[in-house]
Amino acid sequence: MELNSVLFAFGLTLFAGLATGIGSALAFFTDKTNTKFLSIALGFSAGVMIYVSMIEIFVKAKDALTAAHGLKLGSWITVAGFFGGMLLIGLIDRMLPESENPHEAHTVEEMTHSSTEHVSTHHEHSQKLMRTGVFTALAIAIHNFPEGLATFTAALNDPSLGIAIAVAIAIHNIPEGIAVSVPVYYATGSRLKAFKLSFLSGLSEPVGALVGYLLLSRYMNDTVFGVLFAGVAGIMVFISVDELLPSAREYGEAHLSIYGLVAGMMVMAVSLLMFI
Repeated sequence: MELNSVLFAFGLTLFAGLATGIGSALAFFTDKTNTKFLSIALGFSAGVMIYVSMIEIFVKAKDALTAAHGLKLGSWITVAGFFGGMLLIGLIDRMLPESENPHEAHTVEEMTHSSTEHVSTHHEHSQKLMRTGVFTALAIAIHNFPEGLATFTAALNDPSLGIAIAVAIAIHNIPEGIAVSVPVYYATGSRLKAFKLSFLSGLSEPVGALVGYLLLSRYMNDTVFGVLFAGVAGIMVFISVDELLPSAREYGEAHLSIYGLVAGMMVMAVSLLMFI
């Protein structure tokens, strides 16, 4: 692998992960959440992820695996890798405490209201808020690890594909930044501490990419690539239907999330056609 390709893929993954910092900044410098924008943006992100997973990534995985193992066995391995990716991200979600699960949608107003209610009995509730923020950050860090590997792998194989996935993941990381930073801010009174924790939780995405690269680069062949890509497709479809679409519908009108979904699919379809 060329060093420039690796650095480019790593840079995209870093960009996607650090979008949690954008959510943190929005929480501090806006009084209201633009729910319509977030609903469309999250729907758009889901559309990009679902389309690219089913139309591009799954197909590339199948091509690699059937080339290595023949049509029948290669197809079975592809399907197993796809649902294996779903199982992996599903198990990660199940292990996280429900209250700290990053898949729960939050608005600035809602979290500010609940946080200021808690501050009335200051010390006890400050500790509780701090715990909520720290555990949410840990939950997001764990959850972002496979996403980092997914972005990195896609970018390494196809830079244009990597850019699309990085942007989609960055969009869905913005609300997660809000979920981390607001409770920590109201617990400590420090915007800097809240921002740093939110920022650090996003670093697990490039860490996931780095660990994956170090572990797998020397063993990379058609089989490893195919299984990894099939798993990435499964992870991204699961994230879209379990996290992005439900969050998009909670943030705004149901139709807006679907409009965003269709727009994301259309943009992804056109961008893929441009590179044929």
